[in-house]
This record gives sequence, C-alpha cells and structure tokens, in this order.
Amino acid sequence: MDQPILIRAHLQDGEADIKALIHHDMETGLRKDAAGKVIPAHFINLVSATLNGTPVMQAQWGIGVSKNPFFEFKVKGAKSGDQLVISAVDNLGMSYSGQTTLN
Repeated sequence: MDQPILIRAHLQDGEADIKALIHHDMETGLRKDAAGKVIPAHFINLVSATLNGTPVMQAQWGIGVSKNPFFEFKVKGAKSGDQLVISAVDNLGMSYSGQTTLN
C-alpha cells in the first residue's frame, strides 16, 4: 500500500528545513480492544529521505513513536529545484512515501 507522507520544506541560505507527517496508527502490540483481545503490533520501523536520489536521512523507529508521527530534520547544501523524497516501511511490510520539490 502506498500512502502519502505530508511534507513541508522551507529553503533558506542553502539549508532545507523539512517537516513531515505520516498518517499511521502506530500500534504497539501492548494494547487491548474493548473485548480484551490484544491489538496486533503495527508500527513504522524505517524512515528514509533522499535529495535528488542521494540518501540524506535514515531513522529506525519502534513502538515508542506516537500515532501519526510528525518529525523534522535539516539538510545542508539544498537548493531550489531539488527533489526530496521521504519513504517509510512498517513492520508488516507496507510502504508509505511522499515527495516535494524545494523552492
């Protein structure tokens, strides 16, 4: 399944300030539903970003990250017209991605 990742990028003096939001329930596998059954774990475990195809960020996440995670990072050496792609994969193998052009 390919779900978009919402991205906002602000470029200033050769540095891009990237903010992103991934819509995901991020279930820990520790909660129970109303019937008392354990809700299976379903969480993002890998997030990566590329700038014009070159890796600029990678993060490994676990069950401690909140629902609909929001994160921010900076990329030095960015310029107007650069293509930023953020991808994520969860523990069930589902992938999510989003992209934007810096301006």
